[in-house]
Amino acid sequence: MTPTVNEELCDQPCSSPIADEAVATAATHLRDILAIAIEHTNLQTAVIVSDARCDLAIALTEAYKRCLPDAEFIDFDAVSPDAILAIFETLVPADLVVLIQSTSFRLDAYRMRVELFKRDLKVIEHPHLSRMPGEEALHYIESLAYDPAYFRGVGSALKERIDRARCGVVDSGGERLVFGSPFESAKLNVGDYAGMKNIGGQFPIGEVFTEAQDLEAVNGRVRIFVFGDTSFSVNKPDKPITLVVTKGRVTDTIDSTPEFDQVLANIRADEGEVWLRELGFGMNRAFSAQRMVSDIGTYERMCGIHLSLGAKHGVYNKPNIRRANARHHVDVFAVTEAVYLDDEVVYRDGAWQF
Repeated sequence: MTPTVNEELCDQPCSSPIADEAVATAATHLRDILAIAIEHTNLQTAVIVSDARCDLAIALTEAYKRCLPDAEFIDFDAVSPDAILAIFETLVPADLVVLIQSTSFRLDAYRMRVELFKRDLKVIEHPHLSRMPGEEALHYIESLAYDPAYFRGVGSALKERIDRARCGVVDSGGERLVFGSPFESAKLNVGDYAGMKNIGGQFPIGEVFTEAQDLEAVNGRVRIFVFGDTSFSVNKPDKPITLVVTKGRVTDTIDSTPEFDQVLANIRADEGEVWLRELGFGMNRAFSAQRMVSDIGTYERMCGIHLSLGAKHGVYNKPNIRRANARHHVDVFAVTEAVYLDDEVVYRDGAWQF
């Protein structure tokens, strides 16, 4: 029996190996993540499961070898699922599992990160690496830099300000999206797991997110410069698309594209209407409107505002949305001139004002 992956194949062929200088940089960043965010020590066991299907996966595996020379390294494509599961069975709470994935690992019905968290293991995931070849791989490595003063300090300040705000505005350069409602308690993804049940998650990190307590209190217009398309890849139209939002729903678009129309059509086919839910405050300074990567789940950490379209959002429950019928969560990225919470500017000139 051989390991199985999802139906996705590597999006890009391997080009040329990533330079040793970049691997050394990755190792430096990973040491900080391991020591500061994950708080891993040599008293705990570490298991790294990786593949060699793309340059970035190979480079990250080598970087972890430099950080964790005593760890057990498993080639996902060289052993059986049963062998991998047997190794997981030997781990005890607070041990570490790192998943370095050109696509996304599957072990039959075993939901890897979920099951590992159930065992109280620490988990670091690096998925969909094949979507980021060449220069994008270097952007990804840069995004792993862990500055605790910035992530924890600014992240906590953002959460505090969001949680006491009565309203907010996203100014996307001539258009304003108004959140005429207080916000749900903001969640942090800043590498500080104190008091949390699960330690770790998908890297890179850098995000604070919330949504309006009253989704129907969201109105106005917002210009988006990137959206996640039907292949979960970053799609950047030639000019920004303007979304018209009425009572929390996308009711019209200006300067749309066939690809974005298809995204909206898919949501409406399954859910009947297009809700706007998540308000994400991305914090990772390695990504911007000028410095991008193709994987939408990675680019979601971009320093700026992202929103989600579709009814699906597992963190917050809303009485007017049935979770069983919510199927879509599509990230879109706002042209962000400024962000206001109440009357205070919290984002301007490409940076959070804390």
